[in-house]
Amino acid sequence: QVQLVESGGGLVQAGGSLRLSCAASGRTFSSYAMAWFRQAPGKEREFVAAISWSGGSTYYAHSVKGRFTISRDNAKNTVYLQMNSLKPEDTAVYYCAAREEYGSMRYYEYDYWGQGTQVTVSS
Repeated sequence: QVQLVESGGGLVQAGGSLRLSCAASGRTFSSYAMAWFRQAPGKEREFVAAISWSGGSTYYAHSVKGRFTISRDNAKNTVYLQMNSLKPEDTAVYYCAAREEYGSMRYYEYDYWGQGTQVTVSS
């Protein structure tokens, strides 16, 4: 089992920045690929970014590429999402997720989830 707890959400103006954190506990964090997803009201949960267990590989949704950066610190059992140049359409609840294999953009293929953190971007 892996327990995930997100933090760092909040209200920010368009063009601003936030950094989300996801702290993991339980089984060996470095064994898991990690990802961030988001869900806006009335919409399906969508993929944002993923990172391999070592941190050596990452990929992003087209909508955030060049603005968001995913990273991890295995010594701290934490994964981050640095979000820059935020837009109102980035408003959503952001979730971190874990699975053993790297490379999926499908939320239903992830085994462990945090409770989510709200990000609101005002125009």
